[in-house]
Amino acid sequence: MINLDIEPVLENNTGNSTSENGKATEAEENLLQENHEQTHQQSEENMNADINGEEIEEKEAEVASKDKEEESSEVKIETSEIKEQPVIEVNNADIYQKNILILSNISFTVKQGELVYVVGKTGSGKSNLLKLLYGEVPVKNGEVNVAGYSMYKIKSKNIQRLRRKLGIVFQDFQLLYDRSVYENLKFVTKVTGWKDRVKRDERIEEVLNMVGLKTKGHKMPHQLSGGEQQRICIARALVNNPEIIFADEPTGNLDPETSFDIFKLFHEISKKGTSVMIATHNYTIINQLPSRVLYINQGKVTE
Repeated sequence: MINLDIEPVLENNTGNSTSENGKATEAEENLLQENHEQTHQQSEENMNADINGEEIEEKEAEVASKDKEEESSEVKIETSEIKEQPVIEVNNADIYQKNILILSNISFTVKQGELVYVVGKTGSGKSNLLKLLYGEVPVKNGEVNVAGYSMYKIKSKNIQRLRRKLGIVFQDFQLLYDRSVYENLKFVTKVTGWKDRVKRDERIEEVLNMVGLKTKGHKMPHQLSGGEQQRICIARALVNNPEIIFADEPTGNLDPETSFDIFKLFHEISKKGTSVMIATHNYTIINQLPSRVLYINQGKVTE
């Protein structure tokens, strides 16, 4: 009797459970279908968004590329304009030595990277012209601009700033004979405000290599030949990466072969963008290594 009473109850429970499970399964299927439709719809939306996003990114990339091209062209224009600007401008200037008129009404320009010879007889005023340009001789009248500085009534502090943008090579070398080649170049960096020792030493090594004397840094000046000493002077002039180098009879005390090598070095320097003005009366080398010439004769400067 007990078993008969229990079995129907179990059967009824099983039937109820199946019915409930069936209803739950239909609900789940409906929910899954709705989720699938929503997921499919969202996937399409995401795909469209990705496509739109890619299109936007492509458009932005095109715009950025055009902007860079425009910026690049603007930089090229600006660089071109800078190169066209002369580093030296002289207009209607007179040069006096004390109160004596040496050169009158002179006008010329020198562009970036240009090498210019200044020729004339001894005592014609070649050295005075260079001195005017690096601030040793005052400008009394006319207009003289050098490396961005007006030389008319220029203040002494600005002359010092100007000379950091210039290199000067003398006929008589003017090296410090009580110290090594390296110490000579180090002295220049010290007085012109170099702080970083590593960069200073790298620059000294670089300029010695430029003039072909990389292994001579430890030598004393008297241990070098005349040509080597003049190369050290050129290295000294190059230390501060100048805009202009002024060389006053740089080969006056040298033999012809060494003189040719020194002039050839100046030409190489000018090709790298530094303007060079050389006062000389060595017509042989001018013919061998031609370039623009300014002639000084009877108090006038002509081309």
